[in-house]
Amino acid sequence: MAQLSTPGTPLVLASAQLKRNTPAEVAQAKTPWREASLEFWRRRNAVLDAIFYDLKVIHPLEAAALAPWLAREGALLIVPPSGAGSLTMCPHIDDFARAGGERLRILAVAGVGSSALGTAAFARNVADAFGEPVAALVSGYGLADLLTEAAGGWFWFGALNRLRHAFEQLDDFTRGTVFDLTPDLPDVARASLDTRTLCALLTDRRFRFGLLTGHSKGNLVISEALYALRAAEADEHLADMGIVTISAAIAMPPRYRKIVDIIGEVDWFGALNSNVAIGVEYRPKNAWHHTNTELAYHLPVRQVMSNLRRERGNTLLQ
Repeated sequence: MAQLSTPGTPLVLASAQLKRNTPAEVAQAKTPWREASLEFWRRRNAVLDAIFYDLKVIHPLEAAALAPWLAREGALLIVPPSGAGSLTMCPHIDDFARAGGERLRILAVAGVGSSALGTAAFARNVADAFGEPVAALVSGYGLADLLTEAAGGWFWFGALNRLRHAFEQLDDFTRGTVFDLTPDLPDVARASLDTRTLCALLTDRRFRFGLLTGHSKGNLVISEALYALRAAEADEHLADMGIVTISAAIAMPPRYRKIVDIIGEVDWFGALNSNVAIGVEYRPKNAWHHTNTELAYHLPVRQVMSNLRRERGNTLLQ
């Protein structure tokens, strides 16, 4: 893939937005009224991701390819380090496995704008830090998110996430399919599609993730999946997995011991959505909630994760 010299956030965002769904594509969708009602919010969330994530690490051609996937909840990406090839989009778990997902050790979940664009940028920062491809789960944006956002769910995501699940059946219905990725885990059927997808990934023996990492609300998705698996006694093989939370310290099941919580020194937003009983190991100086290195007071994910890798070595990722 041809490389551009530091394309910058505006160019990457424009490349994605120009390739967004056209009116004709929306009309031809399986549920056109649903797609039309969400299109404005999806575009807006891509702009949010331009603020909160380091979009300059995404090539404009990659951003254009991601455009139709900007809010596909539950979709998976394979994101190599910078300069090591283009990212791969995988609509389903089997596609992920065929694309090489079985070899990946790290899984990332973003969570601010809930679009594939921000997810890809966060995952690339992690991939650059570890020098290897990273799997990324798109947390998505649907009617459930729109309704709970109206009640303040984007801001108080910890307190109102259960309300989101109450509306999740509406999303399943309007997608035209009602399904459960994890039929052996009945509690997960009431959760959001991103949580269900993560549960399916972690219980699929084709995959062996050694590290889960999330940013902001992505940490809540990780927590919910691990608690669901714990309730179903389906997580014994995951006990040695490392977890790194960034910008929100969310409680995880007690059997997970290799957990590192990172919150910026001036990140009041992350603190509001964190469990106050959890001690934070790393507080990057002068860092707020966003990870866009082109903006002041950013949390430098690549640098922080690189430092963590050097300090913890194989004790975090085996």
